[in-house]
Amino acid sequence: MSESTENITMDDTEEFIPDQHELDVALDNMEFEDTPQPPAKRGRKRQIKAPPPPPPPPPAGPEMVGVRKPRRGGRQGGGTRLRPLVVEDGITLFDIVKSGRSALQAVIDDWIERYNNDRDPALLELMQFFIRSSGCKGTITMEMQEHMQHAQIIRRMTEEFDEDSGDYPLIMSGPVWKKFRANFCEFVSVLVRQCQYSIIYDQYLMDNVISLLTGLSDSQVRAFRHTSTLAVMKLMTALVDVALNLSVNKDFTQRQYEAERQKSQSKRATERLEVLMQKRKELEEQTEEIRNMLNYMFKSVFVHRYRDTLPDIRSICMGEIGIWMKKYPNMFLDDGYLKYIGWTLHDKVGDTRLKCLQSLLPLYQTEELGPKMELFTSKFKDRIVSMTLDKEYDVAVQGVKLIIAIQRNHKDILSDKDCEHVYELVYSSHRAVAQTAGEFLNVKLFTIDDDTPLAKSKRGKKRSPNTPLIRDLVQFFIESELHEHGAYLVDSLIDNNPMMKDWECMTDLLLEEPGKGEEALEDKIETSLIEIVVCTVRQSATGEPPVGRGPNRKLSTKEQRQIIDDKVKLTEHFIQTLPALLAKYIQDEEKIANLMTIPQYFELEIYTTSRQEKCLENLLKLIHEIVLRHTNTEVLEACAKTYELLCSDEYAIKGKCEVARATLLDQLMEKFREAYQAFIEEGEEADDEEEFALLTSMNRITSFIDCHDMTAYNLWEPLMTLIKAASDDKHVPDPIVCKSIRCCVNLLTWSLANLDNHNPDKNALKQLKRNLNEFMSLCRLLITSARDAAEEEAFLAVCDLLIIFSKQLANNAVLAALSYEPDVNLSGQLTGFIECKVFIDDEDEDQDEHQKIEELHKRRNFLASFSKLVVYNIVSIRNAADVFKHYCRFYNDYGDIIKTALGKSREINKVTCARTLAVSLTSVFKEVQAEHGGRINRGSEGFGALKELARRFSMSFGLDLVRNREAIASLHREGIIFALNPLENPEEPRGPPPNIAFLEIMCEFSNKLMKQDKKTVLQYLEKHMSRATHLMRGEEWSPYVTYKNSLLHHGTHASEFEPTVQKHREPKEHKPRRARGKRKAEQEQGAGDAADVVAQPTRQSKRVRATAPADEEESEQGSERDFETGKASQLRKEPRRKAKPSAGKKTTRLWENSSEVDEEDAGEDEDEMHIEDEDEMHIEDEEEEDGFLQTPTRGRSRVSAFAS
Repeated sequence: MSESTENITMDDTEEFIPDQHELDVALDNMEFEDTPQPPAKRGRKRQIKAPPPPPPPPPAGPEMVGVRKPRRGGRQGGGTRLRPLVVEDGITLFDIVKSGRSALQAVIDDWIERYNNDRDPALLELMQFFIRSSGCKGTITMEMQEHMQHAQIIRRMTEEFDEDSGDYPLIMSGPVWKKFRANFCEFVSVLVRQCQYSIIYDQYLMDNVISLLTGLSDSQVRAFRHTSTLAVMKLMTALVDVALNLSVNKDFTQRQYEAERQKSQSKRATERLEVLMQKRKELEEQTEEIRNMLNYMFKSVFVHRYRDTLPDIRSICMGEIGIWMKKYPNMFLDDGYLKYIGWTLHDKVGDTRLKCLQSLLPLYQTEELGPKMELFTSKFKDRIVSMTLDKEYDVAVQGVKLIIAIQRNHKDILSDKDCEHVYELVYSSHRAVAQTAGEFLNVKLFTIDDDTPLAKSKRGKKRSPNTPLIRDLVQFFIESELHEHGAYLVDSLIDNNPMMKDWECMTDLLLEEPGKGEEALEDKIETSLIEIVVCTVRQSATGEPPVGRGPNRKLSTKEQRQIIDDKVKLTEHFIQTLPALLAKYIQDEEKIANLMTIPQYFELEIYTTSRQEKCLENLLKLIHEIVLRHTNTEVLEACAKTYELLCSDEYAIKGKCEVARATLLDQLMEKFREAYQAFIEEGEEADDEEEFALLTSMNRITSFIDCHDMTAYNLWEPLMTLIKAASDDKHVPDPIVCKSIRCCVNLLTWSLANLDNHNPDKNALKQLKRNLNEFMSLCRLLITSARDAAEEEAFLAVCDLLIIFSKQLANNAVLAALSYEPDVNLSGQLTGFIECKVFIDDEDEDQDEHQKIEELHKRRNFLASFSKLVVYNIVSIRNAADVFKHYCRFYNDYGDIIKTALGKSREINKVTCARTLAVSLTSVFKEVQAEHGGRINRGSEGFGALKELARRFSMSFGLDLVRNREAIASLHREGIIFALNPLENPEEPRGPPPNIAFLEIMCEFSNKLMKQDKKTVLQYLEKHMSRATHLMRGEEWSPYVTYKNSLLHHGTHASEFEPTVQKHREPKEHKPRRARGKRKAEQEQGAGDAADVVAQPTRQSKRVRATAPADEEESEQGSERDFETGKASQLRKEPRRKAKPSAGKKTTRLWENSSEVDEEDAGEDEDEMHIEDEDEMHIEDEEEEDGFLQTPTRGRSRVSAFAS
């Protein structure tokens, strides 16, 4: 039996293995067991053309050989029925499938019974099911079925289709409709399976169903096309299963025939031979008919729909053709069918490409199908290899899996260059892609050869079977030239290959001398192997992937148990071998730095439980020796961190480790005092030897003081002496100054941590306060010094201490005295440092790429330190104006930091943040103005960059206009004051204000104003301009006209308005509001005589009408009164009452504490804007153009500020 029939269940073939009596009965009756009814009586087959395709016909539509034209009628005498046919109690097949509560097999068996009784109503019921499943509520009547062609029925259903909604069952959301799709596919499959023995050959059911679905698949209605294509594809899959059943039955019948024929003449039954021949002939005819159906549907539907405009239809076609090829390779696994998958590999939608690869994967996994895939592989191999780099990660993963299948079963197909593309993916940032590439490495490179004999070391110890694989792994790591990314390589392989946790094999390679025939490890190989060892230890003990390999997920119980087991295993191994490794490589800084991190992942209790105190003593001695021998910062920090973990309170080995640490620190302090004394005595004449001795001793102390409390060693005085000398411009090398600053920061932090939060020592408290003030004063001097390194270290120290000793300490009354708040000068120093050290262009082209990256990292660290001060409200948000203005220019380098700082600043205070943005914009405006000699060229690159910055700021406010109402108003006020101050141009008395071009920048924020607020801002603008005594004409005034029009009309582009002569009149006396049309006319007239300048809005999306004229009159008069007197009601959603401002709460004056206001403007009450109450206006529920509906705030208070 062929392998393509593996999925056939025993129930399908059992009926052909009866005893002799049952076999005779079955052969005499010419039917199979469990057959619902005898097959239709057959005569000579005649070829009938396929039914005509519906308009428009598919190009080059094939003729359906063997499938007869659907016949109309068929019932005897039945009259015309105009009602739809249903099952019972009005429940249709669609309702049953949608609900999913009934067993589909039972439902279809009932339908088959109805079909056997009267096939026309049953067929109508099935046709109606497909129509309803497409989302069409039209009904096919019996009259339509009997007198209309399928193309006409489809045209009628198309006319009745509800086009108001684009939804239909296959794409609708919700659990019911998601389940419907699965039930729909199952319905089609079960229908064919239950009808496979008789009904599908009656030349009526399948002909009509195929004709209807073929017509629907060519419809211009997407719902019809989508649903019918899915039905046809599932119908073909079900028919493939039928063809496989027929193939099994035919093979079995052939074997019975051959067995009977080989009997002797006396035992041979001639009649039985004839029966078997007749059955075989009938099975061949049925198979031929099924193949004809499949060919017709493929050419009529698949050939046209595999390139449909709807991606889901293309995905359906690609998914199903793979099933056909796998199940029925004799028919479908041919280059004529494979080419469609090859062409669709270039599809622009990732899901369709994914389906293509998923269809190919089982074909390449089957070795027997290889010869049939040769031509396809030769044409599309390059495309498959390139898809391993697909931008859709799911497609890339599937592409690598396909390459793995090709490598396993067809090793000669892939070239070395093809494999190299996959090798590099083990360093991919996407974990699934990298791990799949790791599987390819295992198949290609890291497979154990059982025939290779095991090697032995020099002293006769047998090597692990993984030894050659480890050597190959190290060689691969070296050749990849990504030596800093060993953790990524390990993460790609650690779950797929057990050699990654064979630490005994790795340490044997490092410690054992090479045996006969073995090559000794080179220094580079040893370094790389140690790095791999450390990476495997780290990941095995923590279970965490390297940084950048996706988010840290919650580990399952099984994974947590595996981590515990691995941690115990590695501890038991390295407790014995780590001292030997440290002793062997004690001179090599790089190797020691890696090896010293291994104890940090130990299960330290094992030292006690397994009585390994001797090994612990050896480890402590080696660490002590390493610290005294090395000056490398990385080595010293690893040793300090290891000591910190060994001295943890939770372990029994703490006492022994603390004694060893104290001994080491005493020795370090002794060396420091000697070096310090020698350096101070030499003074300005200190030579390199004294400087080096002091620097190395300080380097050791700096590494240890981060992790260990060294306040008892009286380090403060000598360190401050060195810093004072540097601030006085005395000869102190910058590295020594930087180390001293860092040590002082740690001493202050340890001193604060040692204080009792409830009853601290008063002398210690005073001493800490004194030390803090002294140190901050020296750092402020160093920030302005000419020492670059010391200046940078002092800046970081100040930022860190401002956060540690921030005003949060005031929450504790006993520690409140330690709070250190920056003054204006210090804030200015920090801001100036950022401006000079961070926002600078790289002009050194000779600097290599690595140095540029290091420099960028250092600058990002500076900016992040300053941004934390803003985010934690330690320095005023206004100090961030010089940072925010560089948002666009340095977006690639610092965009993420500035965006986060901007968002956090808005959370602290929206209004202050908005005013800070206004200051940033005005600052950039002045810079652009200075570049052009005091004038603004609105077409210049600088002005365009300013507009882009304003647009980015505007987008950062989001879509919630109510929440940002007051902030946006504050920003508009700051912009108007800056643009119109001074109003008179000193250089050109009759010209516009010198900063008027800034109003064009403010247009970017007009769409963030609520409609009722635009009127208020416009009034505020006009009152400023009312003091102008000259005419406004010419191109210079276009920013004013553009800004004004952006306030008058929502969504109107500024370029539609050209500046014309316009003269501002004195404000008219305020009158009560009237009906909408009259009020609008008065507004346009009040804006000035140049009403022709104002263009009409393209669409007004909300209708606003007055609902209470008396209240409105009182409201507006009251608002104007408040506006004139500078008083307003407090911002709240309560009945109207007088507010009592209290300390700590914002007053209702919208423009209080504004920036850059001259004395005259600041003293005038008319510079206040009043925002009219939303509740005094009735807003109908009509959608805004952007799709968002603004809901007015309820209440009766007059709002004088923007409520959020």
